[in-house]
This record gives sequence, C-alpha cells and structure tokens, in this order.
Amino acid sequence: MRIGIIGAGNIGGNLTRRLTALGHEVSVANSRGPHTLTALAEETGATPVTVEEAARGAEVVVVTIPLTAVPDLPSGLFDGAADGVAVIDTGNYYPRQRDGRIAAIEDEGLTESRWTERQIGHPVIKAFNGTYAQDILDRPLPAGDPDRMALPVAGDDEAAKRTVRDLIDELGFDTVDAGGIDDSWRQQPGTPVYGLRAGADAVTKALSEASPERPADFRG
Repeated sequence: MRIGIIGAGNIGGNLTRRLTALGHEVSVANSRGPHTLTALAEETGATPVTVEEAARGAEVVVVTIPLTAVPDLPSGLFDGAADGVAVIDTGNYYPRQRDGRIAAIEDEGLTESRWTERQIGHPVIKAFNGTYAQDILDRPLPAGDPDRMALPVAGDDEAAKRTVRDLIDELGFDTVDAGGIDDSWRQQPGTPVYGLRAGADAVTKALSEASPERPADFRG
C-alpha cells in the first residue's frame, strides 16, 4: 500500500521502519522539512516529503504529532489522497506535560480523537496511542502466538477500521475493536489499557474497566 506518515518521532520513525520492511511504499514528513529525514530515508528506503505532500495518493495516512501541532496541519491535506483513505491518529492529550489546556476536550467532553477530527476535517481511526514505540520493533509475533500483544482500535468508519486492523495484524499484533471515536476515551492516557502489554482478552477487559472521568494527571 501507499502509506503517508506525518511525524518522524518515536512512533512515526518505527512505523516507517516496519512498514517499509514489509514492502509498503512509505512517504514520511515532519515539521522541519524533508532535508532533516535523510538518515531515516537512507535506512528504510522511505521517501522524505513535505507535510503537504504526505497524503498524496496514500491509502493510509498516519498522523503522529503532538496534539498542539494538529491545528497547524495544512488545509486540504487529504484532498489528493486515495478514495477512502484511512487516517490513523496516534495522538494523546498531555495538558500538563506538553499541550496546555484544550477547552473543547475538558469542558465540552470531546474525546481527543474527535477533537483531532474536527481540526483536520477528516474521520480518524485511533490506534497506537498507548503503544510503546520500541514494541513496534521488538514485540511483533505471528498470528496465533499466545504471547501476541493486542492493540485497541477505535473509529466510526468500519471500512477504514478494517484496513487499519489488517495493517496492525501484518505488523505482528492482534487488535480489539474499541468502538467508535466517541468511545475512544477508553484508550486515552490514564486508562487501564493505556500502555498495556497484553493479549486480546486482557485488552478487552481493560477497555471495559475504563472510567469516563479524566484522571487528574491528564487535566489542565
């Protein structure tokens, strides 16, 4: 598949490494420009591009940048993407550590990914937000392995969700359907599933045990 990755930090960089190794055609962008991605491109064979070009022709786009940077993404970012493009949101709201207070999330009760959808004008699939970046490289296992990790995946577009779940399976992880984007609070920071390294049954149980009240550490 043609995959665009916006953000070349820990998650974006390791997804670039794994997806190119699996034979996907990956374009990668960051806020500092393609010239800063030369080493990653040489290592992986990915194509460094500008943010404006990252979604062009892409069937999957991964947005893996700080929440505060999401409103600065260019308008019309997905205009040149493939029909039915699946947009993966890996983001998390860290008001005290990084992002400052976002009223729509805290006062209106929007989930973090619903807020992101409104900023970018496109539905998203929430995945990888509670995944340790190094696990993407170190912990993939074949389907059926009893030690295979599972990742929660939330989203309203069932076709896009299936595309993302299939891609995660190809990467070496099981998935658990975590519901729609309005249910994605169940996998936000501070919930039982966030950072959980476990199989599908434990992930399902953790999602069911989540509280809709935002933990104090993740309130601005």
